[in-house]
Amino acid sequence: GIILSGSAKEKPEVAQVVEVGPGTSDVKMEVKKGDKVLISKYSGTNVKLDGEEYIIVKMEDILAVVD
Repeated sequence: GIILSGSAKEKPEVAQVVEVGPGTSDVKMEVKKGDKVLISKYSGTNVKLDGEEYIIVKMEDILAVVD
C-alpha cells in the first residue's frame, strides 16, 4: 500500500445531486436527485453550462450520502 502523511490527505467536499444518470447493468445508482453527498476534492470532471459550474462524478467516486 501507500502511506501518506496527514498533511497530504485531501478533504472531501459536500455536493448536492442535481441529476442522476440511468446507471448500467454493472452500476446501480444509489443516489437520487436532491441528495447531499461527500465526494473527493479532486474527483470528477468540472463543467460549466449556462453560467453554472457542475461536477460530473462516477458513482464509485461518491464517498457517502449525508443527511
